[in-house]
Amino acid sequence: MPLQGKRVVVIGGTSGIGLATAKAFLDESAQVVIASRSATKLAEAKQLLSEQIEAHELDFRSEEKVETFFNKLEALDHLVVTAGEGAMGPFDELPVAAARNAFDSKFWGQYITVRAALPYLNKSGSVTLTSGVYGLRPPKGASALAAINSALEGLVRGLAVELAPLRVNVVSPGVVDTPIYAAMPEQRRRGMFAGVAQQLPVGRIAQPDDIAQSYVYLAKNGFTTGSAVLVDGGAHLV
Repeated sequence: MPLQGKRVVVIGGTSGIGLATAKAFLDESAQVVIASRSATKLAEAKQLLSEQIEAHELDFRSEEKVETFFNKLEALDHLVVTAGEGAMGPFDELPVAAARNAFDSKFWGQYITVRAALPYLNKSGSVTLTSGVYGLRPPKGASALAAINSALEGLVRGLAVELAPLRVNVVSPGVVDTPIYAAMPEQRRRGMFAGVAQQLPVGRIAQPDDIAQSYVYLAKNGFTTGSAVLVDGGAHLV
């Protein structure tokens, strides 16, 4: 299913996986719209990608703002959501408020976005959400994030049935070298990446481009729905 001329909205398309995904769709000659909470990041993303793309400031946790956002757009063919914040920490130490905030962002943000986009989505198109490998194989301290990712994958299976023929899928990345780790001291970050890479069958950490191609695949493949595409370098095996 060619993407040339198709209208694709990428929520969270200003950095990391989202930015790489927006570029991957541009490379397929799609018309790309990106949205993010940061006006500064939106401007930077336009410079990196193309001044021709549409860029909108959006907090996807707000039903009102998300409804207004989609109301301003023309009809769209594919929706991709890569935005969402998680929460890590031991179950007995992580504040309940932190877990709730993570659910409000990563789960409810994606839920709200799909619901608001429905009136504008081409029924022959697709929705692709984002979970993560911790939903399948959580390490210590990732119980909240495991619950969020598992909930998203359950939501996708339900929506694939309920919203058919619109296709609904989810990408589940492993550890990816993105700006989310920028706050860590460089030496510590490199050490963590090296340790993870040593354990993985592929022998390296993912780059955003590795994950971005999965979103393109799911938009192009008209026979895939209700699926969780695991792109984790084999992390679930070790």
